Amino acid sequence: MRLNEIVFNDAQPVEGYGPGFFRIGGHVVQGPVMTGPQGTMTWGGLADVAPLLALATEVDVLFVGTGADVAHLPDDLLAQLHDAGVGVEAMASPAACRTYNVLLSEGRRIALAMVPV
Repeated sequence: MRLNEIVFNDAQPVEGYGPGFFRIGGHVVQGPVMTGPQGTMTWGGLADVAPLLALATEVDVLFVGTGADVAHLPDDLLAQLHDAGVGVEAMASPAACRTYNVLLSEGRRIALAMVPV
C-alpha cells in the first residue's frame, strides 16, 4: 500500500468539530462558518446569502452543512445560488466536513458553509 501526504496548498481543511464549534486550519471558530478559496470566516447561517453568492466565480460546488442532521435548504436560497451558477449540496455538517476535505485534497474548486452540530 502506498501512502501519500495530503497537501492542501492555500486552502484550510476542517480538522475537527464539536458542539458549537469547528477547528479549521488550526483555529477554532465558534458558530456557523464558511471556508474555501476566500479563507475562513464566521457566517450568519442560512439567511446570510450574500457571502454564498460571492463564491459564484470561485467555486463549482458549495457544500452546506445543516447541523447534526441533514435538512432541506430553503427554496429561495437554492434558486439564488443556482441562478448565480453555484452547485449546492446540502448534508449534515459532519458529512460535509469529510466530503469537503476529500475534494479539497484533490484540488477541486469547492467551498463549505456550515452550522455546528
